[in-house]
Amino acid sequence: MTERRSIPLTRPLIGEAEAEASRRPIMSGWLTQGPEVAAFEQEFAAYTGAAHATAVSNCTTALHLALLVLGVGSGDEVITVSHSYVATANVVRYCNATPVFVDIDPATSNMDASQIEAAITPRTKAILCVHQMGLPCDLAAILAVAKAHGLPVVEDAACASGSEISWNGQWEKVGKAHGDIACFSFHPRKVITTGDGGMITTNNPDYDRQFRLLRQHGMSVNDRVRHSANQVIFEEHAVIGYNYRMTDVQAAIGREQLKRLPGIVEARRHLGSRYVQLLADLPGFTMPHEPEWARTNWQSFWVRLPEHLDQRTVMQGMLDRGVATRRGIMNAHREVPYQREGGYNLPESERAQDRNIILPLYPQMTDEEQDYVVAMLSEVCA
Repeated sequence: MTERRSIPLTRPLIGEAEAEASRRPIMSGWLTQGPEVAAFEQEFAAYTGAAHATAVSNCTTALHLALLVLGVGSGDEVITVSHSYVATANVVRYCNATPVFVDIDPATSNMDASQIEAAITPRTKAILCVHQMGLPCDLAAILAVAKAHGLPVVEDAACASGSEISWNGQWEKVGKAHGDIACFSFHPRKVITTGDGGMITTNNPDYDRQFRLLRQHGMSVNDRVRHSANQVIFEEHAVIGYNYRMTDVQAAIGREQLKRLPGIVEARRHLGSRYVQLLADLPGFTMPHEPEWARTNWQSFWVRLPEHLDQRTVMQGMLDRGVATRRGIMNAHREVPYQREGGYNLPESERAQDRNIILPLYPQMTDEEQDYVVAMLSEVCA
């Protein structure tokens, strides 16, 4: 009989290096919007290849600022997917605009680019695509439609730190940005973490200037400039801004996490490849498809259950055997704030939520632990 284990869904890779790094701002006394934030921004921009990076409090605030800077407002529409964490739809509502949902490609769980054209109306202001679970979406196809209609593209790259896309014959990091703006998350469930936090990347200097203004109450002079000045400066607040700042403690941790990122992605890709091999012999199961132009960081690994198996029953069976799982990614249109009379025609999004389960995957995971997960899945589904 197989020995019962306890395997979590995920586990951040964080340790003494991050603990020591957090001492720098703590001992310096400069705890927010200081030199650690500036350094983290520069290092993240260099890693992704973006011209600019702006650190914020989380990915939701990053997405909100992205849409605001693009001028999304009352009466506008933003084309996006329902099949994402609800924050993706919420930020559209924050701008008093309407999210217009298109369905996903079931092979990747990402936006089906072939459905965008039909969703465009005179009120469409932007396209908000998602690199779901770290797997890059079809940016080439999405950007082709966007360019034809003069629409900006925001990439919800919350899960995609370290993922890559083949672009003009070269592998480039998600977040370069290939669209107009890309937004990242550093929540503990993501590939790297600062406890919470986010980053906005762009190649547009005017967008970057506006992000920095709006994240700090619209204050005309940032903290570093004011504190280093040898003359008294009175700041102004000419626009309504937000308290969307990242702390220096978070940024110091993030700088160490960024050093770990290549190794984390390598470990995750190893585990993702093993899952594909180990699960190949289970009849009726479907796994995510990684297109030849994409390199995912495997932030999460999902598997689609055969039609005769009940999702909740399988998940409970796994939990009874010490293995944590999650159901497929949620759909915003099924939540109360987004329900409407007549419903939505999003069959693949709904099928992905109802038929997929997410399996444990974290960089410290051993082959033996992964073997146990697959063995228990096989046992439960037998």
